[in-house]
Amino acid sequence: MLFNSIHFLVFFPIVVGLYYSIPHRFRWVLLLLGSYYFYLSWKAEYIIIIFLSTLIDYFVAKRLYDTKSQKIKNYLLGVSLVFNLGTLFAFKYFNFFSDSTREIFQHLSIQLDPITLQVLLPVGISFYTFQTLSYTIDVYRNNIKPEKHFGIFALYVSFFPQLVAGPIERAKNLLPQFYEKHEFNYDRVTFGLKLMLWGFFKKVVIADRLAVVVDTVFGNVYEHTGTAFILATFFYAFQIYCDFSGYSDIAIGSAHVMGFRLMTNFRRPYFSKSIPEFWRRWHISLSTWFKDYVFIPLGGRMVTIPRLYFNLTVVFVVSGLWHGANWTFVAWGLLNAVYMILDTSIQLFRERFFKPIKSENESPVISIFKILLTFVLVNIGWIFFRANNVSEALYIVSNLFSKISFTIPSLNMGLTYFGLVYILMLIGFLMFVEFIQERTSIKKLLETFPVAIRWSGYIVLLLIITTFGVFNHTQFIYFQF
Repeated sequence: MLFNSIHFLVFFPIVVGLYYSIPHRFRWVLLLLGSYYFYLSWKAEYIIIIFLSTLIDYFVAKRLYDTKSQKIKNYLLGVSLVFNLGTLFAFKYFNFFSDSTREIFQHLSIQLDPITLQVLLPVGISFYTFQTLSYTIDVYRNNIKPEKHFGIFALYVSFFPQLVAGPIERAKNLLPQFYEKHEFNYDRVTFGLKLMLWGFFKKVVIADRLAVVVDTVFGNVYEHTGTAFILATFFYAFQIYCDFSGYSDIAIGSAHVMGFRLMTNFRRPYFSKSIPEFWRRWHISLSTWFKDYVFIPLGGRMVTIPRLYFNLTVVFVVSGLWHGANWTFVAWGLLNAVYMILDTSIQLFRERFFKPIKSENESPVISIFKILLTFVLVNIGWIFFRANNVSEALYIVSNLFSKISFTIPSLNMGLTYFGLVYILMLIGFLMFVEFIQERTSIKKLLETFPVAIRWSGYIVLLLIITTFGVFNHTQFIYFQF
């Protein structure tokens, strides 16, 4: 069930209406059944995988808490890791490694016909696998106590607003909220609905319109030249941002309507002044997951410089693979690792030989330069992220400035001058709103306007979505991960 579908627009009000109508003690049942129905509408048989993951991690966590033997604890954690990561590997990576092995042997003139699995990737498997793994690891570390109520734990794993594309919630934050009694609150409900509205705007008005142009160029790389590549890369930066942050806004907003607080997943990443800052603002729930469960266990920053660089490389390569079973994602991860290593080296050099300049003392020109430089570096990375294969990504990078043309129709992008102006206006409006958010709370700012003006704005935004939204490009990008 897609958020931007009629199915969800019928499903969600029914769930919310029932949620506030029934006694608190039965609400977890409603949400669990609703969440399972939400996932069953994708491919019914894959609900078995979620249920097995829930069952195994529930009992593993209970046993982890009860036992005093470190050996048994290590064994139990291994059971959880093997099942969850093994399932993820089987569905997402088995064919990738199988095909890669075949290609390696072909280069060695050895014929090999490895086994491949003809299975459809379960939607959201990377997200709920990481969510339930974080729970087991936290119990193993004695950071939390295991959840006693199986139904509540099953709801934590499958909670429909964030089930298929996050945010990847921690048990410490989400589990206690299922015990809270949420009364209907007009301000909270309307705030959630407004956030959902903004998410829909970013998805169907901006992201899906940009997708038409981006797909045209990246789908036929060798038919295009420099200007098309530059525009398509620039557009993809905003497509993926509006697509994924739009999903997160809808997820967080829909949970908010029912009284649940999900973590912020994006914080205006294209205003970042460095690559490390970008990763503190982009897909925050995943970035912090890798920090807590991969980077810090490897030693974090409390290690030698060579080991620090190794740790950063491991984290970003694994992050690349998490996003997809393709060498393009590995290349994207490696490129970001290089960015991080270079930034770390520069910072260490500055700390040793120069007095650090505080950000508040930095001139606006320097700040803008840093933002633009970071944006350019991120865009180079997006080329590898979006390209069909590494060869095409390298072709685009090497031809970014070849045969530059300012005649839009000749670029063969399915784009007119009016279409270009329209898209740039949408991006400009988005960045204007985010610029304001960088300096103040939009919620507080809107409250300074009369009610009539505020609601007129919401209605206009709704009309823009229904009138100018692209509804034939429905899939969210991160569903494939």
